[in-house]
Amino acid sequence: MEEEGMGDEGPSSQSELQHSEDRELALHESLPSESSSPGENVFVDTKAVDKLTEGLLSHYLPDLQNSKRALQELTQNQLVLLDTLDQEVTKFRECNALLDLNSLFTEAKVYHNKLVNIRKEMIMLHEKTTKLKKRALKLQQQKQKEALEKEQQREKELERERQLIAKPAKRT
Repeated sequence: MEEEGMGDEGPSSQSELQHSEDRELALHESLPSESSSPGENVFVDTKAVDKLTEGLLSHYLPDLQNSKRALQELTQNQLVLLDTLDQEVTKFRECNALLDLNSLFTEAKVYHNKLVNIRKEMIMLHEKTTKLKKRALKLQQQKQKEALEKEQQREKELERERQLIAKPAKRT
C-alpha cells in the first residue's frame, strides 16, 4: 500500500520524503552518538519530532484512511453477499422441500391405489368365500338328504325282509 500511495502522489511527495529523511539524518549527525559514551544523555528537538510525526502521519494517514474505507466497503459488500447467499440457500431448501412434498404425494397416491386394489381383492375374496360356504352348505345338506334317503331305503328293505321272513304259525 505504501508503494501505491507514493506512486499516486508523484515526484513531489518523493522529494518531500527524501528532504525529511535528509533532515532526520542531519539531526542525528548533529546529536552526540549514543554508542560513543553510554552514560551521556541524548537531546532531541521536540519540534523536530513533532514535525516528523506530523509529516509521517500526513503521508501515511490518507492512504490508511482510504484503506480503512475500502475494507469497510468490502465488509459491507461481503455481508450483502452473505445475506443473498443465505436467501438463495433458503430458496433451494424450499425447492427441495417442495420436491420432497411432491414425491410424498406421488408415493401417497401409489399406496392409496395399492390399498384400493387390496380392498377390491378382499371384497372379491369375501364374495368367493361366501359362495363357497353356501355351496358347501348345499352339498352338506344334499349329502345329509342322500344319507337320510339311504337310511330310509335300508329301513324299508329291512322291513320288507322282515315281512318276507316266514313266521312260524302259532299253534292253536
